[in-house]
Amino acid sequence: MGNDKTNMFVAIALSLVVLLGWHYFVTGPASERQRQAVQSQTAQNTAPQSADGIPSPSPREGSPNAPVPGTVPGAAAQGPISREDALARSARVRIDTPALYGSIGLKGARIDDVSLKNYHETVSDESPRIVLLSPAGSANPYYAEFGWVGANAGPLPNGDTLWKADGDLLAPGKPLTLTWDNGQGLLFKRIVAVDDKFMFTVRDEVENSSANPVTLYPYSLVSRWGKPQTQGYYVLHEGLIGVLGSDGLQEYTYDKVGKEPAYGGAATQGKAWSNVTGGWVGITDKYWAAAAIPDQDKPFTGAFTERTDGATKIYQTSVRGDAVTVAPSASSATTQRLFAGAKEVNQINAYERDLGIKQFDLMIDWGWFWFLTKPMFRALDFFFHLLGNFGVSILLVTLILKIFFLPIANRSYVSMAKMKAVQPEMTSIRERYKDDRTKQQQAMMELYKKEKINPVAGCWPVLIQIPVFFALYKVLFITIEMRHAPFFGWIHDLAAPDPTSIMNLFGLLPFAAPDFIHLGVWPIIMGITMFIQMKMNPAPPDPVQAQVFAFMPIVFTFMLGSFPAGLVIYWAWNNTLSVIQQYIIMRRNGVKVELWDNLRGMFKRGNKSAAAKG
Repeated sequence: MGNDKTNMFVAIALSLVVLLGWHYFVTGPASERQRQAVQSQTAQNTAPQSADGIPSPSPREGSPNAPVPGTVPGAAAQGPISREDALARSARVRIDTPALYGSIGLKGARIDDVSLKNYHETVSDESPRIVLLSPAGSANPYYAEFGWVGANAGPLPNGDTLWKADGDLLAPGKPLTLTWDNGQGLLFKRIVAVDDKFMFTVRDEVENSSANPVTLYPYSLVSRWGKPQTQGYYVLHEGLIGVLGSDGLQEYTYDKVGKEPAYGGAATQGKAWSNVTGGWVGITDKYWAAAAIPDQDKPFTGAFTERTDGATKIYQTSVRGDAVTVAPSASSATTQRLFAGAKEVNQINAYERDLGIKQFDLMIDWGWFWFLTKPMFRALDFFFHLLGNFGVSILLVTLILKIFFLPIANRSYVSMAKMKAVQPEMTSIRERYKDDRTKQQQAMMELYKKEKINPVAGCWPVLIQIPVFFALYKVLFITIEMRHAPFFGWIHDLAAPDPTSIMNLFGLLPFAAPDFIHLGVWPIIMGITMFIQMKMNPAPPDPVQAQVFAFMPIVFTFMLGSFPAGLVIYWAWNNTLSVIQQYIIMRRNGVKVELWDNLRGMFKRGNKSAAAKG
């Protein structure tokens, strides 16, 4: 097989291998572990947790609280009830902002009821809004907690503490002040503020009117009971996450944290990072997250833990500050923050910049190739704000990339055109030296040198497209800005597959198409553009290679059927631009465009086969 055909075959095979690998690792079904995770949510309980990876025999809520330094009080075990009933257990102060709504329970003063105003479960505005945080006792508890721990300080606030509030609403510009007196000389005051997006600021103060100094440790935590259902994709991190000073980004899946060494009892595993400055810890889903953010200038201990209580696993990320000694007739205060909301790129970056939160942008999983995914998002977001449609942004960015890589692509297509022009000479060389492969290769190389042809030039268009494909896929997959972003017609969510299916004639027949054969309009359009692109070139003389070429558009069409619609639209548009570019270059170089002859040849072969059967 000649070098020209070999290189073209290698380029297409490389593209196929990459897409098959990507499909296996990215768009394949969720693993058995994720299936088991869904089943494990049938029972929910609570258990004591530690703030720094050192568990303690923390008492049940409502009992005197005097854990050893560095530990965090936990919740009592209890059976799940409805979310509404769990919320009704305590008097509450309402939360109302342009982005959030919910409440804070005066019993425990946890931030445990947060829903997102601007995000729904489906593309329909009539569907339920996203519920992010839920209280203890409900089916899926997920909350943030702040407070103090310490020994020999008397009763400290815990999950049963009844706070007094100075108002009935927490809103931007309207902070809430909570107070509680432990009856032994310590007055605790908590001032909670919230901005117009997703950031809570919590200032904890303690006043000591006793005769003795007390030593306390400030803490904050995010706790999630039960393993949630995850996407199960290789390119997306879901689970425990944080930036811990010089140790940098730490990402632990729900399964990974449970494999850490046990300590303080066989029921708890985890990992702690001591004496770090700057960072945050939290729990992230694909589009939403909750994160505890300590004072960025003071050292703290951060921890990821998993505790098992019967069939229930409780996951927690926490930070604990250094000891604070409060002298008699003195007071002390600490300020921490909580992020609870949608991972909007511009808002996350603004928090990092304005609040000085160390590497908060890593809350979004840009991946190892962030130097491609971040610019890709910036370009798409820029044109979206200019044009108002992310689908049009994809088309425009693809066109700009085509123009940017035009010199490389032009050289590639010119070289391919030259190779087509010397096809007769190449055929003659193969015939002349068909029994001597060495001389055949030498003659081919001399021909390439004489005609100034680069035999591997045909690989460049494919190689250039692969990193762009990956970057766009990552952006479509991880960024909430692409979630439920419409295009035109039937595409209401660019981050989801084309909802139409050829199995029910694109919705004309009254039944749902099976998921395992999902082939919508846009994948078919993409397959047609790929077919036309391949028919631009002469058919390979080798029968096996010709069969591979014939089936490539079909394989890619079915493969991309389950990919995000935005990615399929990109691929179809890129193929169309490539066909136009190749056509112009071939005509300019006086090379015959094989498209029409190849199409006519297909129909002639079809007619001959039909006649032979008749």
